[in-house]
Amino acid sequence: MGDQEVTVRRARVEDIPGLVVSSSRLFAEDGGPRDPGVNVDWPREHGAAAFASALENPARLLLVAVHGGEVVGHLSGSLTEPSAMRPLRSATLMAMYVCPQHRGSGVGARLADAFFVWAREWGAEQAEVTAYSANSDAIRLYEREGFRPLSLTLRRAL
Repeated sequence: MGDQEVTVRRARVEDIPGLVVSSSRLFAEDGGPRDPGVNVDWPREHGAAAFASALENPARLLLVAVHGGEVVGHLSGSLTEPSAMRPLRSATLMAMYVCPQHRGSGVGARLADAFFVWAREWGAEQAEVTAYSANSDAIRLYEREGFRPLSLTLRRAL
């Protein structure tokens, strides 16, 4: 499937059920297997309310990738205002997911590009994203989009 068959746009209220499904897939595929502390039921239990709230917040971005009327991917982002410690406005790519059948067709890059446009429009001076270290596919995508490693989180179960 070519990426021209997929439309990337700002999410709307009617996209919330599709966002919940897309987010559920992300949690099941990425967070759940890689992080035992992640509640894989979060999207189903809290996603609709969280997405509705994000749609109302100008410091948040929700994008959807739509094919044939179905949400086949999404991206969520947020802005962080400057502080005394970090005097730059920053845009955080919080989550991104593309259904497997649409991967490799440029949909992820189009979502990321739309995120960068939004971030620049809001005056962000830098963008950041986190990914699980075991998710080499996501890391490769983010590096192709210009992200570079900055820090490493280490964790120990207690």
